[in-house]
Amino acid sequence: MDDKIKYELEFPIQASPQLLYQYISTPSGLSEWYADNVNSRGELYTFIWDGSEEQAKLLIKKSSERVKFRWLEDEEEGDSYYFEIRIQVDEITKDVSLMITDFADEDEIDESKMLWENMISSLKQVLGSA
Repeated sequence: MDDKIKYELEFPIQASPQLLYQYISTPSGLSEWYADNVNSRGELYTFIWDGSEEQAKLLIKKSSERVKFRWLEDEEEGDSYYFEIRIQVDEITKDVSLMITDFADEDEIDESKMLWENMISSLKQVLGSA
């Protein structure tokens, strides 16, 4: 199996960092745009899409700043892949962006980026900033 490739995406968003943080860090917030349903028990999050489930471990949760998850499947295989959603605020303009860091196989990077674009588009609609 080839190593996955790390990539980063930036999405400008018209929302306060505090509001945005609720949507990236809580099961109810994540289930509004990231997955059909999200449950958490401690640091273990279960993401549900169309009846299929994926579990991820919450690695970092920093208030109004970022969350970082690792899929359990990757952890069990000893991989150090993760996905991180970070809120970035420009100090001068106060513009808010969501920074996504994720990993994908080389032949799936475009597809993976498109998936993020669709999910962030859903998030913007939920926030009313589309």
